[in-house]
Amino acid sequence: MVPDDGPGAGDRGSTGGGAADGAVLLDEVRSTIGRYVVLPSQEALTAVTLWVAASHIQPALQHAPRLAVVGPTKGCGKSRVLDVLHETVHQPMMTVNTSPAVVFRVIGKNPPTLLVDEADTIFGPKAGEKEDLRGLLNAGHQRNRPAWRISGPEHKPTAFPTFAMAALAGIGDLPDTIMDRAVVLRMQKRKPGERITPFRSRYSVPELNALRDRLAAWLTPLRGTAAALVPAMPVEDRAADTWEPLVIVADLAGGHWPTSARTACLAMTRHEAVQDEQTTLKTRLLRDIRRIFEQKGNKEALRSQDLLAALLTDAESPWPDYGAKGLNAYHLSALLRDFGIRPANYRFEQGRQAKAYARNQFLDAWARYCPDPAQPASAGGHESAPARPAQSKPPTPPTGSLPVGLPGTTGPKHAR
Repeated sequence: MVPDDGPGAGDRGSTGGGAADGAVLLDEVRSTIGRYVVLPSQEALTAVTLWVAASHIQPALQHAPRLAVVGPTKGCGKSRVLDVLHETVHQPMMTVNTSPAVVFRVIGKNPPTLLVDEADTIFGPKAGEKEDLRGLLNAGHQRNRPAWRISGPEHKPTAFPTFAMAALAGIGDLPDTIMDRAVVLRMQKRKPGERITPFRSRYSVPELNALRDRLAAWLTPLRGTAAALVPAMPVEDRAADTWEPLVIVADLAGGHWPTSARTACLAMTRHEAVQDEQTTLKTRLLRDIRRIFEQKGNKEALRSQDLLAALLTDAESPWPDYGAKGLNAYHLSALLRDFGIRPANYRFEQGRQAKAYARNQFLDAWARYCPDPAQPASAGGHESAPARPAQSKPPTPPTGSLPVGLPGTTGPKHAR
């Protein structure tokens, strides 16, 4: 571990040929990381390299960017990214499941770099007891946002620092408040032709630790210089706060890195803006489908073609202009897939069978992503119940013939 002498320590040696040496070192770090993991783009590889380097100037930073390593399924390399980070960042603290109390006490003037694997277990639907940890991660993005707790035998109010860089890996997107403060890596499974170097402790750890020590030797004396830099940023607001530490490192390195850092910043923030638009679009789709079911008397299922026709008749919606010729069955299925909603074969009146969407499939997504605060009590005299108890109540039994084509289905499914 390289001792931390505080901001500005060693500034006497910050002049000279350090910039050129820094550019070469970052090139080497980038190349080495790229051998162990397949990242979604060259810009993402640049961003990870700069994020690793920025961890070594944490005491000089105003903001501690998060690194969100997310993927749609297991096996996308998320944990391997954390393995590489663990051996290259400043003072790593790896955890899979930790308590806020522990994190509060390990963060200090020389904070560790938090590495959180399986972050989806922290922010999932059953993680209500982790709200303190979520709040800590949000507050710790900016300096001077302490968490106050009653502590010690005298029960005195105590301010616990929260400022620390953090990388979080998990399946699916993390909460918006985390993603908004993060450099986002959207990992995918490797293609058959994509090769990596196997990560083995006996040779990988010494190689990566050597790079870590060289980064610390280069950047620790430059903390005072880094604290005084106000780099020109290609983005604004929260995105600028998050990317500024990476751009500072790039400017300290010189060479092609200042341009590469800003190019990566623009490309990755624009990509996330598109993702946000897509997420908003999916929520709009859920709301519109709920409205259509209500207009149709909350039938047990609607034919795919009928649902599409109802969506396309709304001229004020984005669906007539979606894609080249408007929303179609493939688009609809793709937009709903992330919510676990899929069409299936259903038997309707007079024995006719068609692809359809069951209303039951939407209940969980409606409750999570577009809850209706004005939901009236049911006509049968049932009182409005909290969200959790309502999940155990089956929907109203349908009339007519039962659906066919769903594996294991003998009647209407209960809401999850």
